[in-house]
Amino acid sequence: MPDTARGLRHVEHVMGTVFSFDIRDEPTPAIRFALTEAVRQLHEVDAVFSTYRSDSHISRLDRGEIHLDDCPPEVHEVLSLCAQAAHVTDGWFSVIPAGALDPSGLVKGWATEAASRLLHEAGAHHTCVNGGGDLQIRGRASPGTPWRIGIAHPLHRGRLATVITADHDLAVATSGTAERGAHILDPHTGTPVTAFASLTLIGPALALTDTYATAAFARGDGARDWVETLDGYEALAVLPDGQEWRTPGFRRYGS
Repeated sequence: MPDTARGLRHVEHVMGTVFSFDIRDEPTPAIRFALTEAVRQLHEVDAVFSTYRSDSHISRLDRGEIHLDDCPPEVHEVLSLCAQAAHVTDGWFSVIPAGALDPSGLVKGWATEAASRLLHEAGAHHTCVNGGGDLQIRGRASPGTPWRIGIAHPLHRGRLATVITADHDLAVATSGTAERGAHILDPHTGTPVTAFASLTLIGPALALTDTYATAAFARGDGARDWVETLDGYEALAVLPDGQEWRTPGFRRYGS
């Protein structure tokens, strides 16, 4: 957890991805403790929710070896949020995307948001927590200077699709095919979705922003109209042929 001239930074490999913490506040003992606790909680989330671990609560729940009442409270919280997301997205987000219980589409954003909240409660009000490329941002990068977040172009390695500027609490989530190929499934047919190369969603908090980004990507052609019905959310989509569209309010954030 090295100190920098502007605060504290840390990188943690967990949940099959990389989490990074960029804290621009003075690293007080309370903030240092909160960072340690946030990292510990990420590993705990992995132990509870990983679909790749046969002993996780989610894997055991899916196999019918335990009941929901046997799970820790965070399982109830996550599954409740999944149900909320399924309702808001008209079923385009599903907790059983391939026929098995898998809340992964919500868990990473939820865990990132929770880590950010833990830091904030400890006094870190200017932070960026990055969970595998999806971010929960708070405050500013420095006094008078907003955070500037580059969104990689899905079709041109080394280029940016846009730069998002944020000087207040904000979440940014991107779903796409650049890193993992066509891995997002249409929950109604079980087939990979290829309508977009990437879709970036901006919203207030990451748990639902990340989930809604996945649902919008899965929705395909109807995504733009649907995002425009959501209060507080804006989107940028890059199509497989390189064309793009942005919701009207996206210009407040993206160049």
